Amino acid sequence: MEHSHGAHGAAIRNPGTFEVSQKIKTVFLVFAALGAVSFLVSLRMDPSRAWASFVINHFYFMCLGLGGIFFAVLQWVTGAMWSAPVRRLSEAFSAYLPVVAITFAILYFGIPHLYIWSHPEHVQGDLVLMGKSGYLSVPFFLIRNFIAIGIWVFFAKKMVGNSVAQDVDRENHKYTLKNRTLGPIFLALFGVSFTMASFDQLMSLDPHWFSTMFGVYCFAGLFYANLASVCLLALYLKSKGKLEGILNENHLHDLGKFMLAFAVFWAYIAFSQFMLIWYANLPEETGYFITRMHGQWLWVSLFLLVGKFVLPFVILLPRDAKRNPKILAGVGIFMLFAQWIDILWMVQPEFFKEGPILGLTELGVTLGFLGIFGLCVAKFLAKNNVVAIGDPRLAESVFHHHQ
Repeated sequence: MEHSHGAHGAAIRNPGTFEVSQKIKTVFLVFAALGAVSFLVSLRMDPSRAWASFVINHFYFMCLGLGGIFFAVLQWVTGAMWSAPVRRLSEAFSAYLPVVAITFAILYFGIPHLYIWSHPEHVQGDLVLMGKSGYLSVPFFLIRNFIAIGIWVFFAKKMVGNSVAQDVDRENHKYTLKNRTLGPIFLALFGVSFTMASFDQLMSLDPHWFSTMFGVYCFAGLFYANLASVCLLALYLKSKGKLEGILNENHLHDLGKFMLAFAVFWAYIAFSQFMLIWYANLPEETGYFITRMHGQWLWVSLFLLVGKFVLPFVILLPRDAKRNPKILAGVGIFMLFAQWIDILWMVQPEFFKEGPILGLTELGVTLGFLGIFGLCVAKFLAKNNVVAIGDPRLAESVFHHHQ
């Protein structure tokens, strides 16, 4: 085993790569196959439902992949020290981003089923849609979204590549400096491109409705889910003994604090968006929430209030809870589930006004995406060190927390 000597003179063991067991890989492959079959069967029986399920999972896993590079970039730009032991885990999620280009290409075939603005006969005579027709056109929709995905993949490959290169050339900090230069450029482009993707892929499902806060709302969900997934992967690798002597309860405490903070941030944005629309009471804005406050959708809205905000907030508030792996794992899994329900809540009411539709189609398609995502992350961890062993802040992070 190689060892890295930090500023403290103590050695940090390099945990190396992590090979996921053959059994787990097989499970992921079975999930992926199940997803493909579920989607194709549903496509024949109920195309609207199949495509609604597809766009929910396309957007959900896109956010997990994008959250992976966003979290890592945030650490480089801020020069954060605490996160050095877990940053590589977040980088692993960005390995899924090239798949997003494929799932978005598949989404092209679902445009007529998902987006009413793609039908010229609906646009004609509708003043709102006619006014937006320059922006909401299929070719422009495809071009700008593919450009956005291209930007994400380019920066992820470049910056994660720099991070991995520093594992080999540890004494040379030029890679960290490169990422510190690229970081602000990525963040500026990310802010614009992710907001656009949120508007295009989710908000334009109801092209009459608009909210200037929608991009921030989707971002809050993205980072909320990212923190939960980084925490879960860290706990999993720790349970396998891969992060021994590197990740301790103080790092978990920090992750727990972020999970708590972004549960609050999501609630703040959600309330702000709702309150402003409710208070202004403009017919073109209120329809979105009226649908979601009637029938079975009311229960889903209440679940988001209680499940996505109140429960994580109350459970993670005590100091000990944030240092307890079992509690963190439970809350992390629940947060990922709540985020999935949130995206379902944004998509399904446009097709099913009475209430949510949850069945084998939704389960199958979700498992399919989960299987592909799992395989991408597993492949990354098998190829690269699970800890950024060349990070100049690593020793400081590990030993600072042991005081």
